[in-house]
Amino acid sequence: MSDTPNWERQLLEKLATAALVEQRRARQWKIFFRLAWLMIIGVIVVSLFMRHEDKTGSGLAGGSGHSAVIKLDGVISSDNDSGEKLVEALDQAFRDRNTKGIIIEANSPGGSPVLSGMVYDEIRRLKKLHPPTPVYVVVSEVCASGCYYIAAAADKIFVDKASIVGSIGVLSDGFGFTGAMDKLGIERRLKTAGENKAMGDPFSPVNPKHEAIRQQLLDDIHQQFIQAVRDGRGKRLQNDPQMFSGMVWLGEKAIPLGLADGLGTVPSVARDVIKADKTVDYTQQDDFSSRVARRIGVQFAGGVKSLFNTELF
Repeated sequence: MSDTPNWERQLLEKLATAALVEQRRARQWKIFFRLAWLMIIGVIVVSLFMRHEDKTGSGLAGGSGHSAVIKLDGVISSDNDSGEKLVEALDQAFRDRNTKGIIIEANSPGGSPVLSGMVYDEIRRLKKLHPPTPVYVVVSEVCASGCYYIAAAADKIFVDKASIVGSIGVLSDGFGFTGAMDKLGIERRLKTAGENKAMGDPFSPVNPKHEAIRQQLLDDIHQQFIQAVRDGRGKRLQNDPQMFSGMVWLGEKAIPLGLADGLGTVPSVARDVIKADKTVDYTQQDDFSSRVARRIGVQFAGGVKSLFNTELF
């Protein structure tokens, strides 16, 4: 027992004081985090507002007509939101009353058939809503497969003589490891409920029935692609047996085949076709809010992986 008088009371006072200090610190941290989140939300709101003003007001500030430019660059994939960004940019360009024409500057090897078809349909829908505003595609290096799927919805396609155009086909890739498993003595113990659930499994032997189903899926997607090109290009397409075989052509060869309409660049199309030299870039970039979300966002649920990758490459 301590010799200090009233030591119990002093100990209780110290403990109470420490508890009060700890509560005060907890409140301070809570206030700090609340303020930090409010600042982050405020910056996101401001960045979204500024982004909206830049896109909707950029053409209005000059008071004269302009050519809207939208870049389609890289693989068309949900990973980079390329389809969503392209549709958003198209919508904003069409809604700007000073847009005299839209140029999609394309440089893409293709990608998702779903996203390509969605953008194709959206271009045709927007064109019906805004008939005075033409849409042109200008190909820089490559406009193949899914990219050409999208381009077929435009009023005209312009290329460089050395551009790569075409690849109207569908592929599905994968690997088989059964031979290596046999050599290594590895046994595959796979159980399924549903006879086609394991279709495309790389660790199981090839199943002729599954391969037939897989081929039918590819053929159906290919027919959708072909029909979209026929609807978009119409009578301009020549009757070439290689047209829908997945073949690619240089720009100067694509023109007589009807896959392209002429040689051109973004400045020349803006100047000579749209008759509006001034260009305004409507390409959607990742704003601050998107970058913050990519850095601090948490993936709450993962999607089920597809049985096999299907691309318009």
